[in-house]
Amino acid sequence: FSWPPFVMGSAFLVILLIMKKLGKTNKKLRFLRASGPLTAVVLGTLFVKIFRPTAISVVGEIPQGLPSFSIPRGFEHLMSLMPTAILITGVAILESVGIAKALAAKNGYELDSNKELFGLGLSNICGSFFSAYPATGSFSRSAVNHESGAKTGLSGIIMGIIICSALLFMTPLFTDIPQCALAAIVISAVTGLVDYEEAIFLWGIDKKDFFLWAMTFTTTLTFGIEIGVLVGVGFSLAFVIHESANPHIAVLGRLPGTTVYRNTLQYPEAYTYNGIVVVRVDAPIYFANISYIKDRLREYELKLPNSNRGPDVGRVYFVILEMSPVTYIDSSAVQALKDLHQEYKARDIQIAIANPNRQVHLLLSRAGIIDMIGAGWCFVRVHDAVQVCLQHVRSSSSNAIKLSPQASGNLTESPKAQQRYGFLRNLWKAQDGNGSAGDEAQSLLRQNLV
Repeated sequence: FSWPPFVMGSAFLVILLIMKKLGKTNKKLRFLRASGPLTAVVLGTLFVKIFRPTAISVVGEIPQGLPSFSIPRGFEHLMSLMPTAILITGVAILESVGIAKALAAKNGYELDSNKELFGLGLSNICGSFFSAYPATGSFSRSAVNHESGAKTGLSGIIMGIIICSALLFMTPLFTDIPQCALAAIVISAVTGLVDYEEAIFLWGIDKKDFFLWAMTFTTTLTFGIEIGVLVGVGFSLAFVIHESANPHIAVLGRLPGTTVYRNTLQYPEAYTYNGIVVVRVDAPIYFANISYIKDRLREYELKLPNSNRGPDVGRVYFVILEMSPVTYIDSSAVQALKDLHQEYKARDIQIAIANPNRQVHLLLSRAGIIDMIGAGWCFVRVHDAVQVCLQHVRSSSSNAIKLSPQASGNLTESPKAQQRYGFLRNLWKAQDGNGSAGDEAQSLLRQNLV
């Protein structure tokens, strides 16, 4: 740390901020906003040329002229440079799209990322024939360009012409430009891109998004834009994976006076039926979340929801999966559903599927799950599934089945019913034999009993 460049840079920063403020508030002084960076460079250069301070670092000598055109003739270093090239490409994409989206949001226009990346790739291809550095969308230079009042891509063309002219004829003038003046120009430009209102909004809406914003902001200030962007993307992916692996699962209840079933937490007036649990999975089912889903289903079986309709049977006989939000299901989830079906079957619990989309239904059919649980237990509406299950619950209750106090759900039949199987055992036997369970379910559905 050195005091002279700090004091000089702070003075230039104050001058730039004052000129920017005057240019924004007074239309007659709008030129001050664009001329601020040039003023800082000229004043800094004059100060160095006159006083020659040794503590102030300057840009130094810049080679004059443009690089010559050349064509690569050997590719012996291709494999060794490939990992570095891939890393540079990833950082370039993140940095370029990040600043482009920031400026698009600030100025209220739509951004086409494909066009941005196409132009970026084309510029790098052309620059490779002149031994140029990889070109990216720079935060600092884009911020300076924006704060100078640039509105269209024409500013980039003019800036390119000026840079080429400066490299050809004006490099001696850049030797004594103090670096603290350039730093002040960048800081004054970037401060306008820090959206404090967005941070306050995120804090009030979602603490997780605010944490992601704060982490990316702090890392960028501490370690630089490349590390900051990578850390931000990494945490974003971690949040996405966590949300995907722990999807929202809701127990549905029937709204009074309707055949509509909604989340009982969102609609406390919705009621459920004893012995029947209706569960909705609000995400695709795949290898990352199937274990979580199975754990929640077991939890619903052991901890019975507060049901208030139908006969009091004391345990769960039916689990209805409302699958309309499920857009995809993979092979791991298919195998897990088969295992879950076998577990439920051993405990005399029937699975029913309601409203799967076409793709999910075809996959379940090809995997044999529809045949395994029975085609009659796949319904178009949740209400249809509930009515059929409710009739089975009432039938089992009429058979005078007494439930043991154990949580395992083993049945103790009354003497009157000891000479015949329980209703659900007959149901499984019929299903394994000739598929009559599906016909029985459909006949109950046609009765339209509520």
